[in-house]
Amino acid sequence: MSDSNSSFLHRENGTSLAWFRLEGESPGLMFLGGFRSDMSGTKASALEAHCRKVGRAYVRFDYGGHGESSGKFEEGTIGEWAEDALAILDEVARGPQVLVGSSMGAWMMLLCALARPERVKGLVGVASGPDFTDGFKKHRLTEEMERELDERGYVLHAPNIWGEPYPITRKLLDEAENHLLLRGEIDVTCPVRLIHGMADETISWEVSLKLSEVLKSDDVRLTLVKDGGHRLSRDADIELIIRTAEELAGG
Repeated sequence: MSDSNSSFLHRENGTSLAWFRLEGESPGLMFLGGFRSDMSGTKASALEAHCRKVGRAYVRFDYGGHGESSGKFEEGTIGEWAEDALAILDEVARGPQVLVGSSMGAWMMLLCALARPERVKGLVGVASGPDFTDGFKKHRLTEEMERELDERGYVLHAPNIWGEPYPITRKLLDEAENHLLLRGEIDVTCPVRLIHGMADETISWEVSLKLSEVLKSDDVRLTLVKDGGHRLSRDADIELIIRTAEELAGG
């Protein structure tokens, strides 16, 4: 979906990143979307509406190959998307930020917090998906899919019977090994709030439980939504996300 208010950050690697910034009170909120998502989604839009209402600064953006940004999705990697997020944090967002990461965006927010701890006041992970590529390799990659990866460099993956298949590349899976976080302590010391649906069939809530255990921060809270799925986009879910983010920003 096109946003007529979008601006573009032109990076040295040739990528043009679409972004939107709302001026307001600091700390600001910065939304980091999920794998194959864009900044026009329900959660990103709801956070913007909240920030407009209370006068808080806000930033949302699209990674390379997502939404309005340039580039091809199938050529992207975890490292490149994390660099995109850092570029937005460095060059678009102003002052301290509470990062709100959805699914893969939670992996991105953690990498940003590790790289720029002085800029990050707090983290809100929604259906957090750090290391999701590792989980894909362990639990979803069949022998037939392995052969396809070896033969043509990608497999077409459909997350459910209603979703359109999309490419998972060997490049994505291999490069992601450089950014895995759950195998040891994560040196993030700011307050962290994790929200996860127990009915999530894409990323198990146990990933957020594991994340809460390996974060160095002592100020970590995990909220489980018993009937919540992966999207967590119902009105009550949105209210919970907004309330959680605002508590970190305003506290």
